[in-house]
This record gives sequence, C-alpha cells and structure tokens, in this order.
Amino acid sequence: MFFHSNKLAEPVELRDPVHGYVHIEEKVILDIINTKEFQRLRRIKQLGPTSYVFPGAHHTRFEHNLGVYELTRRICNIFAQRYPSQKAGDGLWNPEEQLVAECAALLHDIGHGPYSHTFEHLFGTNHEKIGCQIITDSNSELNQVLREVDPNFPEAVASVIAKTYPNPQVVKLISSQADADRMDYLRRDAYFTGVTYGSFDLERLLRVIRPYADGICFTNNGMHAVEDYIVSRYQMYQQVYFHRINRSLEVVLNQLLKRAKFVYQQGTLPVTPNLAAFLAGKWNLDDYLEIDDGVMETNFSMWRNSGDEILADLATRYLFRKPFASAKIDKETKNLLSKLKVYIKEAGFDPNYYTAVTSAFDEPYDAYKPSGKNAHSQIEIMQDDGSLIELSQLSPLVKALNGTTQGDERFFFPKVMLKNSDELQIFDPLYQAFQKYVKNGSIRYLRSPKKNK
Repeated sequence: MFFHSNKLAEPVELRDPVHGYVHIEEKVILDIINTKEFQRLRRIKQLGPTSYVFPGAHHTRFEHNLGVYELTRRICNIFAQRYPSQKAGDGLWNPEEQLVAECAALLHDIGHGPYSHTFEHLFGTNHEKIGCQIITDSNSELNQVLREVDPNFPEAVASVIAKTYPNPQVVKLISSQADADRMDYLRRDAYFTGVTYGSFDLERLLRVIRPYADGICFTNNGMHAVEDYIVSRYQMYQQVYFHRINRSLEVVLNQLLKRAKFVYQQGTLPVTPNLAAFLAGKWNLDDYLEIDDGVMETNFSMWRNSGDEILADLATRYLFRKPFASAKIDKETKNLLSKLKVYIKEAGFDPNYYTAVTSAFDEPYDAYKPSGKNAHSQIEIMQDDGSLIELSQLSPLVKALNGTTQGDERFFFPKVMLKNSDELQIFDPLYQAFQKYVKNGSIRYLRSPKKNK
C-alpha cells in the first residue's frame, strides 16, 4: 500500500548550516515538524556531555532529524530520476515509497530522551521502541497528523523504524552502514564540534548511491568516495565519540543518576514530578515526553544542595565539568582494580560511585565492521555486471581499518588520586601507593626487581 500527501501551496525552505537548506514540499512533513512531540527534540542535545569537551556541540536532535530527512529526500529524488522501477521485482526504486521514507527519516530519533544511551541504560528505555509508541499512540499530536494521510500510515512509518517494513530499500535508507542517519550525524557533529574529520565528500557519495533488490549500494566508480566516508567515520569514532573526557563525564552522569535512584528510594530526594516517575520505575509515555535536558539539569541543580553528600558532589562535578581521571587497562592489569579500589575507599570515596570501567568498544557509534552484528548491512559495491562485492574485499584501506581494534578500556577514578592534582598533599603515603600503579595514563603491574645471581 502506498501513501500520498497534499503538496504545500508554497514550499518551505529552512536554513541549515550543514546542508544549506532543508526543503519541505509535503504538507505532512511541515505538520510533523510543528507537533509538540517533534518540537520537544529542540531540548535534547545530540551529543549529551560532549559540549564539555567541544564547546560548540550544543546542536540538538531537532536539527539532526531535519538533516536526515533532507538527505533522504534528496536520495529518493535521485533514485526516482536515475533508477525508477520499470516492472515489479526489478530491484529498482518505486517513487511511491518516497513519502513513507521521508517521514520515517524525519522521525527516526523521535523517541530519544536526554543523554541518549546513558539514560537508556539506567532506566531501561529504548528510543526506537518508544519512537514507535509515540508514532502509533492515538493520543499524540504526531499520530493525528500522520493519520490525516491514511489511517494505516502511522503503523507504516513505525515499521520502517522497527525495521519490519517490507521494502528493505526504505529501511536501509535510514538504518544501515551507509545511511542518511550516519551521513548527517558525521557531517553535523564535525561541524558543531569544530573538527574536520567528518568532512567526507557527501556530494560524490550521493552521485554514486543506488538501489538494488535487497537495499542500497554504491556504484564501482564511487568506491573512493565510500572509502572517504569510512575513514571519516573512523576518525570521528576515535577523536570525538571516544574522547576520554567525554567518556569520563558520561561516567559521572551515570553514577549521578544511579545515586539519585538510590537516594529517591530512601524517600529523601527533592525531585521534579516528571523525573520522579523514572526514579520510581513507574513511568509512562506522557512522563517520557516531559523529560528533556532542561528538566534533568534543573534536578541536578537541586541535588547540589541535597543532604546526601555523594549525590551533591556528583551533581556538582557534572554541572561544573569536574571529570574523573582515567587510565587504560588490559587483561593483565584488570586484576589490579580491586586493590586500587581499596586505596580509593581509604581516601574517602565510595568505589560504587567514584569508580567505573568502560569500554569504548561498546559505544553506540560503531566503526564499520562488515561481519558480526553488522553483517546484515554490509556496504556493497555494484560491479558493471550487476554483481555485488562487500567494500572491504575491494578496498585495502577499509580492509586495514577493519583489521584494527578501535577504542580502549579504561578505569575511571577521582582525579584527586593523582599526583598532578591540586587537591591533595602529594606526599601522603596513601596516594603514593595508588600512583605507583598509574603511569602515563595506563595501569601497570609493579614487577619485583631481579635479584643478582
């Protein structure tokens, strides 16, 4: 079943620093943007605490969703012009799919809450499932707008986000290893963080993208543009998304919210009603839609004056950019963490809230891996004879990157434990004992000196 919307009498163009303009011609697209559920995304930052490292990174989910829509609109137009379907089953593009693809692109992140994956981990939420709920809930403004197209349209859009829509081309336009979502956030995150790593050749990439029966691929004369995209993604992964201070503040945020849940259960926490529902584990969709970055930071400000010393300290650390220190660990040195936690406890810090181990390998911004969990969405290069070859089989550069291990595992702890901190007397034996195990940003074993024979 295909869907159609009324055209606007006058197209709307929104200025965008990444794509120049976002072009809106369909009435339903403008109506979606004006719903309260979509406007809420203005109050949710795209990169959470990353602005503590890159001060310009205050862009939001609102403009990212607009950017993904604009790229999807452009790709659909390219497909309709160059690869229109001639008969059923020919693997080419059916222009009738454009409206559902554009709406799904615009709404792909509608279910995100504040602090993204940190919030999801703590409160057991899932932004894709919640996004589908918002779209299909008959009480939402968004659902009512979509139903004006067709009573079945909300479910169709939600199925694209849930990856159950019957046409894989539509799904993979917004959810694959080289989709409009990634293309936008790499360029957008690079722009607002001020780095150049994300500046791949987008225009060339759009010239060589094409549909095939099971999704989207790229023509063989555009392989180097795809390589450029992969290298850009790799560098953003290493230099921005995995930045150690960014990860440290994610840890502080995680421990802050964990402590808040504990204190709330003791009945002594000042908290706004909308967040109280989450701390109590009894939230509903209305509660979720009331939560944004401003609500969270209002509560953090209140908690700075709470009677709980740990909560007050963690809230202060987060609001005023006081990250934990960290050191790399490996399989060998991981066994030392219990000993280091003893020193940290003796220094007056509860290890349950002032230490953590995080692995950059588990971050949501995945580097391109054509196997494992991403095998279903490999980047395919179409040859002149119509055959498809996975990118790393053709590109030595991508193959080399695929053979590397990105990221690291780190142990986070209060910066006061380090000798270069201004907060302590560095001659205290306790701190000296701790620092023996931390050198050059890594935890090391202390080996006994060899005895002379």
